[in-house]
Amino acid sequence: MASKKTPLQYLAKVPLFSSCNARDLGKIAKASERVTLKAGTTMITQGTAGKQAYVILSGNATVKRNGKKIATAQAGAMVGELSLLDQGSRTATVVCDTDCDVLVLEQRKLLAVIDEVPAVGHKLLAALATRIRDLDRAHYG
Repeated sequence: MASKKTPLQYLAKVPLFSSCNARDLGKIAKASERVTLKAGTTMITQGTAGKQAYVILSGNATVKRNGKKIATAQAGAMVGELSLLDQGSRTATVVCDTDCDVLVLEQRKLLAVIDEVPAVGHKLLAALATRIRDLDRAHYG
């Protein structure tokens, strides 16, 4: 059953966008495309170049690195977000376990939002710094 939440409500819960206000989130949502992916669809393939990220609105997907399951992504999760920053190789493969409604956010469209509203870029940098600090603490103590 599809969720009654709006894409804006999901974006607000994504750590990368959590410090953005409703106006900024609206611009990001407007720059996104909502699509439905069927169960079994590979959303992301490890090792390939990426230019978009996905926010899962409904459904579940398995995240695998080097063929080993490392996580399950559910509604509210964002996958592929590193590709919003660079066009480096994907670090994992993500396959839909169920039909998934997703928001697809392309790098060039997000960069256009940042060009229009530079404060969004500042907020994204702060969110990334927080994530790096959290990973650093988890790894090094």
